[in-house]
Amino acid sequence: MIAFILRRFAQAVVVMLSVAFIAFMLFQYVGDPVTNLLGQDATPQQRAQLRADLGLDQPFPVQFAKFVGNALQGEFGLSLRQGRKVSSLIVERFPATMELALTAAILALVVGVPMGVYAALKRGNFWSQALMTFSLLGVSLPTFLIGILLILVFAVTFKVLPSFGRGEVIALGAWTTGWLTWDGWKHLLLPAITLSIYQLTLIMRLVRAEMLEVLRTDYIKFARARGLQDRSIYFGHALKNTLVPVITITGLQLGGLIAFAIITETVFQWPGMGLLFIQAVQFADIPVMAAYLCLIALIFVVINLIVDLLYFAVDPRLRMEKSGGAH
Repeated sequence: MIAFILRRFAQAVVVMLSVAFIAFMLFQYVGDPVTNLLGQDATPQQRAQLRADLGLDQPFPVQFAKFVGNALQGEFGLSLRQGRKVSSLIVERFPATMELALTAAILALVVGVPMGVYAALKRGNFWSQALMTFSLLGVSLPTFLIGILLILVFAVTFKVLPSFGRGEVIALGAWTTGWLTWDGWKHLLLPAITLSIYQLTLIMRLVRAEMLEVLRTDYIKFARARGLQDRSIYFGHALKNTLVPVITITGLQLGGLIAFAIITETVFQWPGMGLLFIQAVQFADIPVMAAYLCLIALIFVVINLIVDLLYFAVDPRLRMEKSGGAH
């Protein structure tokens, strides 16, 4: 078990260093922050002085080594656009992104699972076919188009929900949340629905496929032969085994929700990390862009590591394979 954890941890370190290197290397070519800061009329002396002050005159290996060393201490340098610590900017924006991603994940799970169960148990039914059509639309339509359509209907036409911003929030120490205010919920609803649509339809189709597969297994046939009621068979046996892969996929998709919230945050001007990243790209703010991608990579690595450890702890076959490989 310890060897397995150490091996996974070593792989995570390699992945993080690779992501940091690729991100930092690519962002050297997205623009010149000195020009954005000083404008086109700056003298060569002013440009050279600012480049030296920012450390941009140093070789790439030196810049990257400093970035990694600072990142290990929780520091990512100064934002070239705002002149503030990148770590403080991320701390400010992280609660908004997490709140949006968690709300979207819960919404997708709470709505997607019952819809998938219904589509499996009532296949061929008109409403089941309608749900499958909806799932195709949800998977096919781009996120920004869904967001714009929701704004058009609920914010412009009916004027019942706001179209941008986060609304009123309450500070709980360093964490801020809109879950505790009515205005915060009103601002959260449209972006959360927009972000959850793809995940919701994906979960619905996965639950339907898994449910149909489980219903064909021998132990379900045996349960029917024993005379158990359909409700007991569907929800006491079939659904329980269906949710195991669904929960795993949902956990992994949480990292995707955080990463892909960029488009939703841009459409709704949600003050999260995604919007911060887009603004950083427009300004060639290299420290912010590199820090954002490293944080997203870290979230994916941690979630995958947790899932691997849970599989290893729960599935005895993996432990036997590991022990057999060791011998």
